[in-house]
Amino acid sequence: MYVQVLPEYGFVVDPMVGVVTTAGESLAPVIDKVTDLEAVADDIVNMLSGKGNFLASFPGRENALSLAGGMTSFWYGLAVGLFIAGIYVFHLI
Repeated sequence: MYVQVLPEYGFVVDPMVGVVTTAGESLAPVIDKVTDLEAVADDIVNMLSGKGNFLASFPGRENALSLAGGMTSFWYGLAVGLFIAGIYVFHLI
């Protein structure tokens, strides 16, 4: 006698022993989904650190985020600096 826990994956529990088992079915679909989730989790960690290669990127773009962040900061800093300098110059006139 078994009680179904997750019928889509074939998981059942034996109430006498209290163990979740597969009832003769394979765990391959579950292992495949766990592998996919591990790859996505590694990709998220790589995005947060700015280093490493991403799943949806081309090879050779390991430091793309840190370079793009530096260039963006440079241009925003230049724009804000020129704006403040312009206000200062027009204030003197």
